[in-house]
Formats: sequence, structure tokens, C-alpha cells
Amino acid sequence: MPLLEVEDLRVAYGKIEAVKGISFTVEAGQVVTLIGTNGAGKTTTLRTLSGLLKPLAGKITFDGEVINDIGAHKIVAKGIAHSPEGRRIFPRLTITENLQLGAFLRKDAAGIQEDIERAYTLFPILGERRSQAAGTLSGGEQQMLAMGRALMSRPKLLMLDEPSMGLSPIMMQKIMETITELKSQGTTILLVEQNAQAALSLADHGHVMEIGTIALSGTGQELMHDESVRKAYLGED
Repeated sequence: MPLLEVEDLRVAYGKIEAVKGISFTVEAGQVVTLIGTNGAGKTTTLRTLSGLLKPLAGKITFDGEVINDIGAHKIVAKGIAHSPEGRRIFPRLTITENLQLGAFLRKDAAGIQEDIERAYTLFPILGERRSQAAGTLSGGEQQMLAMGRALMSRPKLLMLDEPSMGLSPIMMQKIMETITELKSQGTTILLVEQNAQAALSLADHGHVMEIGTIALSGTGQELMHDESVRKAYLGED
């Protein structure tokens, strides 16, 4: 049974339907990516899975339970963490305080401290600057902090929305290496990413979204070698 199952999901903003009946699954331990142009419905899909938007129709099953109608904080408690587009860190709080906020539902102080140290192992630069205000970090470092914060709830599913957006090539590579590292540790990841090449190269499965629908699905490797994907998303003629 998949960890996450999305069936015929439809989501609208007012009268505009942004997601038009998509279905896909995420198996435990996999990296699954949604790629597509801006406005394809990728971010809307993640926001709906994390309870920030209510679906118009369809069914979302996570870890054997239908989660369509439960609040966002309860979805975090069930084990879904969302690192949103634009990072959304708290700029005036320190790095450590931002990480602590990621564990707001937890009561195990020793475990929380252990996970903060794990974030510093994963992202050494954060450890070096732990008492700095998060607003003083570069874009790439803020992205690392957003990912570290999402991991603080010990999620069964980590959702990453555009983690490489606006980053230098070196920072982007670091973020992608971290996703690979998390995968090797058994973290299940649903990745929305504009850089189709990077996303497909590390994904077990991928889905190409176009205007609210899934136009194409396959393994990461299949999609990377698919001619229409190469032309549309990998910048090849």
C-alpha cells in the first residue's frame, strides 16, 4: 500500500480550477517529482496535501487514512512536512529558534536537540551560524534552513516546493546532494522542482503536469529520455 495516494484530486481558486482531477502515488522511501511550467498546478497540489487548501473533489489517503478534511496542523502531526516555495523562514529569529519551531508539536526535548544536531550535520553552515538571525543568511542557506526546519517534525513524507529556485548553481547542487542524502537515509520525498533535469535525475518516479492535469508519468530515467520532455523541459531541440 502506498504511503500517499492521491485520487482524482480537483482544486479550485474561486471559479478557476487549478488542479483538474490528478491521480498519483508515493511509495515509502521513494523520491517522486512533479515537474511542469509555472501555473501547471504543482504548488497548488502540495498546498492541498498539507491542508492549506481544501480540495473540490477527490481523495487523499496518507498512511492508510483519508486526510481530505483535517486541518494543516493535524496533517503535520500525521507525518507530512512541507518546505514551501519562497522558504518562509522567520528572519528575526535565530537559526536554532527556526529549527525549534519545526518541532512545535513535539514534547521530547532530548529528541528535538538530537534532530537540531542532525540538521547541523546535514547543513554544517547552519551549525556554524546557529545563533545568527535567519534573515542574515543567503538564499541558499535559507533554503537549507527551511528544509532543516521541515525535518524537525520527523516526517514520514517531506514535501519540497522549488528548493533550488533562485539559487546559484553551486548552492543548487548542494541542495540536490542533500535530497540524495535524505533519500539514502530512507526519507520519502515529494519534490516540486523547476529544474527538471536535476529533479528527474534523482527521482524514482516523475509526473509532468500541464495546466492542472498529469500529461505524462514514468520513472525519472524514462522521463529524462522521453523526447517530448527533453524538448519542453530540458531545453533540447
